[in-house]
Order: sequence, then structure tokens, then C-alpha cells
Amino acid sequence: MTRFSYDLLATDGAARRGRLTTAHGTVETPAFMPVGTQATVKAMFPGDVAATGAEVVLGNTYHLMLRPTAERVARLGGLHAFMGWKKTILTDSGGFQVMSLAALRKMSEEGVAFQSHIDGSRHLLSPERSIEIQGLLGSDIQMQLDECVRLPAERAEIERAMRLSLRWAERSRAAFEAMGGPGKGQALFGIVQGGDDAALRVASARALAAMPFEGYSIGGLAVGEPQEVMLAMLDTTCPELPAEKPRYLMGVGTPHDIVEAVARGVDMFDCVMPTRAGRHGLAYTRFGPINLKNARFAEDPEPLDPESDCPAARDYSKAYLHHLVKTGETLGAMLLTWNNIATYQALMRTLRQAIEAGRFEAVRAELGAIWAKREKAA
Repeated sequence: MTRFSYDLLATDGAARRGRLTTAHGTVETPAFMPVGTQATVKAMFPGDVAATGAEVVLGNTYHLMLRPTAERVARLGGLHAFMGWKKTILTDSGGFQVMSLAALRKMSEEGVAFQSHIDGSRHLLSPERSIEIQGLLGSDIQMQLDECVRLPAERAEIERAMRLSLRWAERSRAAFEAMGGPGKGQALFGIVQGGDDAALRVASARALAAMPFEGYSIGGLAVGEPQEVMLAMLDTTCPELPAEKPRYLMGVGTPHDIVEAVARGVDMFDCVMPTRAGRHGLAYTRFGPINLKNARFAEDPEPLDPESDCPAARDYSKAYLHHLVKTGETLGAMLLTWNNIATYQALMRTLRQAIEAGRFEAVRAELGAIWAKREKAA
């Protein structure tokens, strides 16, 4: 069994170029992970997701524990076999979805008792149960259970959730080791919390860095705070995390967010933005976003990007994509999602190459200028 590992291959300032090795292959970093919440990246075939260059996708513990259940997925061979994805899978802990989706929930030291948003059934998601579910799913990279506080929030509330998350981190680690996760080539990441308070972020990061996690996630950002606050928290947090282990910024974000986070030392990202935007008529391109709902594209014969190696970007006119979006055709969502994931993967390749060449700051400035030009013209 291949053991999980991370190799730091190059740096350029704080930006890092690395490689994850898992039981299901390697993941070149910085990496963007398409979100496959319910064992599918919406509107995409698994093979097409892989063809964009994606080497890891994300599955969601909360949704999969409710339907079809982790136990059923395990009986059917695990999540890789169930969804037909042969590469690396990361699962989140389910904690954020409990907070945002569950009809009724009650926090305690033990965990979160909640009612399903699907059928009202009652469940308890504890650190141990979250790890058990992720083990049944068979994901390569797993997350500790944590409590994420939406911002803005009172400092006392942020600190309470951060301290609870640290205690849950210890329990999650104990459960992960008891289930033999390291021996199966799996990894468990701790999650830094602390809201928008720099001192709490430092305390959380230092406490987690003292625990034997294979990697570290930065949670509780992109939950209502301005971008400058998020970046300030990364400036505070990243230097406190072990340089020899991967760093994952959860739920982020726009291409600009990603570039700025890479500049601060982040290795991994996930976000529903490219898939959700694709289903709602927004195309991400290397020049910036394009809203295909706009009537000015009704007779535009040009593709999104004639130089792209993605057929969705190269082989269909904006006029046709506009037509599909306006008529609500499923193909429109499929093509725009495909384009968006391909655009994000192309961005990650550009960033990796820039770090390797020692040109990260130059490429960062070039991308900023291109995107600013599109924004000004829009």
C-alpha cells in the first residue's frame, strides 16, 4: 500500500510547488479540487473531469452519510468504485453542512445532534462517527470534525468554537489511528479555526501543528468576511504551519482568491464556484468571467477561447452557449461546467510552472492585469 506523503519541490517567495502521493496516484500542487458533493461533480462525466487535469475531487461526509449512506457505499466497494473515479478523493468532515443545512441541530462536547434536511431523521455526528464514515467511504484524505462559525461573530463565540475544534481534533486523530488510517495509506488533516482574530488563528495553528496530522486545512474563511480579511488571516496562519506538510484552504474560491492564497503559501483548494457558475450561465476564461445570459452574445460566433485544449471552450460559439443557457438546456450547464473546471485546472498548471521557473510574481502581476482589463471592459 502506498503511504501518503508530501514533497515540497520548489518555492518562489512564499509560493510552494509540491506533490502529494496517495494510494490512488499523485496530485501536483498547487491543486484545485472540483467538488463532487454527492459522489458526482455535477454535470460532468468522471473521465471528462480527469481529462481537464484534475487529480483529486472532493466528496461530502454529511450528504453521503444520509444518502446513500456510508455503509452502502462500503458494501459496494468504496467511494472510488461507486463513483467511477480512480484518482485521489478528499472528504470533508460534514461539520459545515450540519451547521448550514440541518433542520434542527444541537451542539455539545460529544458532537452535533441534528435532523436530516432530507427526511427529518435524527443523527449524531461526533468526531469518531465522522472518521468512521470517511473510513467507510475509503477516501484518501480525510478531515477532522470541526465547528465553523460564520463571520462576523463575537470573539467569545469564535474562541469557543476554536477550542472545541481543537478538542475534536484530538479525538478525530485518535479515531483515525484506531481505524488504521495511516496503514491504509490514508491521511487526516487538522483544521485551523479562529475566525477573523489573528491571535486565535495563531493559537489554533500552533496547537494543531503539535499534533501528528499528515496535513493542515485552513477553515472558517470565505464565510462572509471581505477578501482582505481572509488574506490577512492567511498571512497570520501559514507561517505557523509545518513547511513539510500540505496546506489546504477550504471553500476558496475565485481565480484571484487562489492566486493570492498561493502567494501566501497555500497548496490545495476546493470551491463549488466553477460548477455552480457553469449551471447558471457564467463562464470562467483565462481572460476573466463571461456571463452568457447577456444578450450581446446572441450573435457572437466566437468560442470562449479558440486556443483552449478544452472542447467546451474551443468548439462552440458564444451564440450557441447563450442559446443553451437562455433555453435552460442541460447541455449548456454541461459545457460551461466543463469549461470552468478546465479553466481552473489551466490556472493551476500556470501557477505550478511559474513557481518552478521562479516567475511567480511576474505571472501574478500578468494575471492581475488581464483580469482587471476584462473587469474594466465589462
